[in-house]
Amino acid sequence: MAVDRSLRIVWRRRLEAVRSHSLQLAAPLSAEDRCVQSMPDASPTKWHLAHTTWFFETVVLQAHQPGYRVHDERYAFLFNSYYESLGPRHPRAQRGLLTRPSNEEVLQYRRHVDDALLAFVRESDDVAWAAALPLIALGLQHEQQHQELMLTDAKHLLSLNPLQPAYRSAPSDDEGRAFAARGLHPAPVCGPSQAMRWLERPGGIAEIGATAGHAFAFDNETPRHRALLQAHGLASRPVGNGEFLDFVCDGGYRRPELWLSDGWAAVQQHGWVAPLYWSDIDAARPQVFTLHGPRALVLDEPVSHLSFYEASAYAAWAGARLPTEFEWEAAAAEGVLEGCGEVWEWTRSSYDPYPGFRPLAGAVAEYNGKFMVGQLVLRGGSCATPSGHARPSYRNFFAPGARWQFAGLRLARDLE
Repeated sequence: MAVDRSLRIVWRRRLEAVRSHSLQLAAPLSAEDRCVQSMPDASPTKWHLAHTTWFFETVVLQAHQPGYRVHDERYAFLFNSYYESLGPRHPRAQRGLLTRPSNEEVLQYRRHVDDALLAFVRESDDVAWAAALPLIALGLQHEQQHQELMLTDAKHLLSLNPLQPAYRSAPSDDEGRAFAARGLHPAPVCGPSQAMRWLERPGGIAEIGATAGHAFAFDNETPRHRALLQAHGLASRPVGNGEFLDFVCDGGYRRPELWLSDGWAAVQQHGWVAPLYWSDIDAARPQVFTLHGPRALVLDEPVSHLSFYEASAYAAWAGARLPTEFEWEAAAAEGVLEGCGEVWEWTRSSYDPYPGFRPLAGAVAEYNGKFMVGQLVLRGGSCATPSGHARPSYRNFFAPGARWQFAGLRLARDLE
């Protein structure tokens, strides 16, 4: 049965939109900015642009386009991230040493692969198209993940520059509306918080995970299953900067009784005294570094750039706890949570496979499953997440000490 040609037009437009958005995010950065790696957990912008291209070239074109010739055979070693089945790769912590290929050569690489991808969408036979379409969908979601990383990694890089440069100037109201109309995000500035309320949530069985056969979902969101919830309360919105500043001023970073053992060790080792990017804590108006450069801390914005350890310590100080990912998803699916999508929200759930989890077939089996140990789940999306990318079942995950993402918290508590 022939594939509807109009569907190919839709996917061609999606490819063009996502691929061009990556270039728009990179545009404010110089060639020098794009090459530098600020820490092992971050990657240079140039590497993000090349790696997402390598993914499409390897997983879609080489596998499903007969006669496709790779742009440069050396790039498989340089831009493979963690796919053991696809061969050896350049060490992650040394990506900032890749001054060659140049920025322009990476852009040429993207153009070569984009041209081949669009030709494949137009011209491939129906069998090849049907086999490749799930991988194209995965590749677009994968690139959107890297678009968020491009912003968080660039922010970390610029914050270490003594000049404290802005990624871009704050957009005017007209520019902001133009970005929104095109489904693009300007440099993120989280919105103001509303007054916090406690939402009483009943116990019972909740359906968790992506619904089969509906819109795209990563493999770690499946299979849909039932989870037993106890009665609990959830904060209506994430914790704000002003509320977290109260914790800081109350000696929160000096009180070991509030911290998990590993978290207290991290405080001592790294000298944490406030969230990442905060400065002048004792001043009347503390400062914070943003993608628009330094500015005064806005007290009613959601607090961000917290590790799991900091989120957990704040919750203990507030006489509360972090929600489980299942409590969070059940409430988000009902649409009762405010502030979703402003900051990623740490949960108290380990990043584990759902009952009956099966990884994808082929090389992309390595996409999520092999990371399901030693990490914590975050929910909700952030102001740096591309429009339309997140959903209630989306499971982000990071190591508990990670701070450079736009991560905050929402409080939960048990009900007697």
